[in-house]
Amino acid sequence: MRGAIRIIGIDPGLRRTGWGVIETDGVKLGFIACGSVSSGNAESLGVRLRQIFDGLMGVLAELEPAEAAIEQTFVNRDAAATLKLGQARGIAMLVPAMAGLSIAEYAPNAVKKTVIGVGHGDKDQIRAMVRCLLPKATPDSSDAADALAIAITHAHSRKSSKLDQAVARADRRAQRTAS
Repeated sequence: MRGAIRIIGIDPGLRRTGWGVIETDGVKLGFIACGSVSSGNAESLGVRLRQIFDGLMGVLAELEPAEAAIEQTFVNRDAAATLKLGQARGIAMLVPAMAGLSIAEYAPNAVKKTVIGVGHGDKDQIRAMVRCLLPKATPDSSDAADALAIAITHAHSRKSSKLDQAVARADRRAQRTAS
């Protein structure tokens, strides 16, 4: 892909943080790599967060994405679990920020709507649609598949944003010509 933009999608989690890297060039999507960074359950929270940090830093250094997209955290009934997820999400946002990447955030329902067509769906549906959209993709976990879905959502959002900008430029030109 000539003018391709490389995007990393990140699905934050304390046990496993999924990541997926794609390239987009116009309407074309290409699979680059995916996986997950695991942290040891027996380790302290600080050590686990460091494991996520180190793992994501390695992915960014190796694959050199230009933009990042991350899933927004939803609040559940277990406040302690939500707080720990938020800390893992903070690390997942810090790493691309330290690399100078812009970071887009997407709600889980927006990701599902983009990839499977509806705002609610299960992990198997997401994985199946990711494989359809990226035939060479081999996500080994639902975390990696979710991360690819987040990257796909960002690629589609970028296209919409560029179209909106082009329409706005055309409107401004039309207004200047009419004046």
